[in-house]
Amino acid sequence: MPKSPVIGQPAPDFTLPGVLLADGAADRREFALSAQRGRPLVLAFYPGDETSVCTKQMCSYSAGLDRFTELDATVWGISPQDVDSHEGFARHHSLGMPLLADTDLAVASAYGITVGKVLRRSVFLIDGEGVLRWKHVAMLGLTYQGIDTIAEQLRKLA
Repeated sequence: MPKSPVIGQPAPDFTLPGVLLADGAADRREFALSAQRGRPLVLAFYPGDETSVCTKQMCSYSAGLDRFTELDATVWGISPQDVDSHEGFARHHSLGMPLLADTDLAVASAYGITVGKVLRRSVFLIDGEGVLRWKHVAMLGLTYQGIDTIAEQLRKLA
């Protein structure tokens, strides 16, 4: 397994295709980590669209977007499915954050969370300067970090 980035070091940069639903319209575009400078970013890696735990996780983060926004943070979901799958998933569950397609697992690998051709459920908190400030990499992936835990870590950046 590749090595995970170290807290306090710059987060691995990337650009991925993704989709964001806004007022029913799908905004498909490239999302670049480097373009997010100036505000914190929560990267939520999840194994698959429409799977039980992943659906609960992404729905909870979407329902709690106001809490993230209050802390001036953005949330991106990242998984190996393609943008078409992400759009269907976002529409089915009214998800309000961008979902990015890491189809070749290159970004998951750069973050050290791949096991073969699968990624481990993980959350990375990157500050406005692009530095990794907190991470959680699940051992089994049957649970996920809740909004309260992530919000607490975001508050520590202030």
